[in-house]
Amino acid sequence: MRPLLASVFSSALLLLSACAAPSSAPLPPQAPPEAAFAAPTPVPPDAAVRGFAASPTAPSAERLVIRSADIGIVVTDTLTALAALTRLAEEMGGYVVSSSTYQAGQGALQANIQFRVEARRFDEALSRIRTLAVEVQREAITGQDVTAEYRDLEAQLRNLENTEAQLRRLQSEAATTQDVLAVYRELTTVRGEIDRIKGQMQYLAQSAALSSITVSLTPDELAQPIRVAGWRPEGVARDAVQALIVVLQALATLAIWTVIVIAPVFALLALPILAIAVVMRRWQRRRRATMQQRMQG
Repeated sequence: MRPLLASVFSSALLLLSACAAPSSAPLPPQAPPEAAFAAPTPVPPDAAVRGFAASPTAPSAERLVIRSADIGIVVTDTLTALAALTRLAEEMGGYVVSSSTYQAGQGALQANIQFRVEARRFDEALSRIRTLAVEVQREAITGQDVTAEYRDLEAQLRNLENTEAQLRRLQSEAATTQDVLAVYRELTTVRGEIDRIKGQMQYLAQSAALSSITVSLTPDELAQPIRVAGWRPEGVARDAVQALIVVLQALATLAIWTVIVIAPVFALLALPILAIAVVMRRWQRRRRATMQQRMQG
């Protein structure tokens, strides 16, 4: 029993080492420990790519190509074109990934949208986009063939599933607790690798099934409102209101400083001057009275 266990464990370690090689596809989350002995996760039907199903039994004659496009167009009305592209994505079995609008160039409304469509309707979608354009400014189409990567994952998956089957047989034949725990640990590791590889295969299949299209929308300058030498009355009015607010703020600030700072300081400086003036006036009165008395005497 133990030599057989050692043989299977060494085979599992070799397989796991081979499967640990880096891959360009993102890694899905690892399966929780309680799912270690669960049945293989089925791949949803929508992951099929024109007969190339995301499963180990996919036809070997099909190619798996991830296609994408980046296109910039000039349109008469930005919002109308954006709504048309949203409907286009839904009509062609896809969905909108992201959408944004922003003001640029004297208030002209521009937009960006990224959406996915069924791969088999990729060229049709591009044709529909061109019909919305007054002018096509740029267009870039790329394709990435991931068939070899997918086939490599298939081979790894078959080997791991064979190893899993052998470990399950050993688990049923294990006689001691130590052997049961050892097989359990190996099954957990193998099951995690199986789930990871299936996730990568599903990601590649779905990426090829739904092509990505990014569109930049720029409004046609001829369709924009006429402006004389860039003069915009609403902008002038806004600047005038802002200037009025600044002047009123300055006046209010001056009034506050006058009441709180300038008036008290002026009062403090004026009191000694007033006192001196009163004393001088009294002295002058006394002097005049004394002179009058002398003249009368």
